[in-house]
Amino acid sequence: MMRSLRPLLLATPLIASALLAAGPAGAQMPGAPPPGVTVAKPVVREIVEQDQYTGRFDPIEFVEVRARVTGYLDKIMFQDGANVKKGEVLFVIDRRPYKAALEQAQAALTSAKARLSFTQTDLERAQVLSRGGNISEQVTDQRRQASQTAQADVDSAEAALRNAQLNFDFTEVKSPINGRISQRLVTEGNIVSTDQTILARIVSLDPIYFGFTVDERSFLKYQGSLGIGMGQMQRGKGAPVQIALSGEEKPTRKGTLDFVDNRVDFQTGTMLLRATVENPDGFIKPGLFGIVAMPATKPFQGILIPDEAVSANQDKRIVYVLGEGDKVAARTVKLGPIVDGYRVVRDGLKGDELVVVNGVAKVRPGAQVKPETVELPPTKK
Repeated sequence: MMRSLRPLLLATPLIASALLAAGPAGAQMPGAPPPGVTVAKPVVREIVEQDQYTGRFDPIEFVEVRARVTGYLDKIMFQDGANVKKGEVLFVIDRRPYKAALEQAQAALTSAKARLSFTQTDLERAQVLSRGGNISEQVTDQRRQASQTAQADVDSAEAALRNAQLNFDFTEVKSPINGRISQRLVTEGNIVSTDQTILARIVSLDPIYFGFTVDERSFLKYQGSLGIGMGQMQRGKGAPVQIALSGEEKPTRKGTLDFVDNRVDFQTGTMLLRATVENPDGFIKPGLFGIVAMPATKPFQGILIPDEAVSANQDKRIVYVLGEGDKVAARTVKLGPIVDGYRVVRDGLKGDELVVVNGVAKVRPGAQVKPETVELPPTKK
């Protein structure tokens, strides 16, 4: 048994020596041709770094349509989900009781005006007789009082007529805003109560708000670098933002920041921001979620490389740069966010180097390669 193990024990050092000679995985074997790689200069252009936040769309105007008089619902004048205009008649409440009240108020006003005309004539007659001493001052004062009372009755009747006219007009429930109406919440024949019954809801769609919150540290960064929250929005200079809807890979909507809350929420430590977004086609509906790309810096000359060019070395990130003799050297880089499909390099590259962008797994520091130079497009698709 011991004799059979001897050849194996003798072979073990030879195997170990062969593995050490082979070097680390991916190392170039002696005599092997240099591996082919693709190299390119980084894209250097003006960029703006962006942060992303999730938010929700809200209508600028929202109205719960309620009855302003009590009565039976007589007619519904719209189609569920239709676009309505301000002043458009939506519902008609039974008008007959209010028409009768209006006619009664008109009659009461006519009667009050007749009494006023009589008392004014009677007062004028008394004043003429009083100057000739044919009537006492007391009678003149009584007729003056009667005329003033009649005038007050006319004023009261006019107010009652205006109120009756308002109630009659309120039997036609009109849209207070432009927007899209919900389904009807009450059907014809039901009784509706003043200021209680909700008949439908209307939301405006164009433009539309997009609200989101940012953490305290990010808000201070935006305030310091972009002046957000320092009054520029009140001067019509809100920062532009881009928004992607759920399921979209890239932003498709543009908006402008128009509001920053006046304090940080004590419970969450976040600040509420809001943008106004044009929505001419009405595609965006209130309540939808989206992802907003928030400008995090002022425009600057950025160095951009594909993510495929970046390797990991423990907790560091490195890229391979082509040097003399087609040998590659590792550069430790500090990375930023993705802009237009490329990764921002904040430190470690000048922008004029040739970086290995394809075939990174084939190379190691100091190895010779067979490079193929390409030009990166300004935006990575």
